[in-house]
Amino acid sequence: MVRLTRSKQRAIRETFVELGMRKHVLLYGLLAGVLIVVLQLVEYRWLVVEHSVEIYGGLVAAVFATLGIWLGLRLTQRAETVVVREVMVFSPVNFVRDQSKLESLGITPRELEILELIAQGLSNKEIAARVYVSENTVKTHSSRVFDKLGARRRTQAVQLGKELRLIP
Repeated sequence: MVRLTRSKQRAIRETFVELGMRKHVLLYGLLAGVLIVVLQLVEYRWLVVEHSVEIYGGLVAAVFATLGIWLGLRLTQRAETVVVREVMVFSPVNFVRDQSKLESLGITPRELEILELIAQGLSNKEIAARVYVSENTVKTHSSRVFDKLGARRRTQAVQLGKELRLIP
């Protein structure tokens, strides 16, 4: 049997006392936390039971207010109406092309042909079939015409072409 000195026995006892103290502190802390949670739940339930009518009334009011706003926006929303109006545009009988403007812009005869077909309202596919080239070639010619005229859209290119007396 092993004999321990009194100092070693005392150290072992103090260690067990410290461990016991830690266990007690942790146990009491855990119980205090559980007690706080229970008290908060009781207070919450008391609040809900005490003011349940007001809470339900507020929820119903919020639902109906949201529904009313949504329905009001849907019913009062105006539908877009598109008005298509055809306007007769008479081209001059004696159209004279401004060759100096055509040369200063650097527009080739093929690009001018593409611009005239765009002015007739043909799509890229229809233009490609008419001039016997691919659709990508038509897109290339039209984008070059747009760049030379400073246009962003087909309609703007046609308008600028008419203003500059490039197309009738």
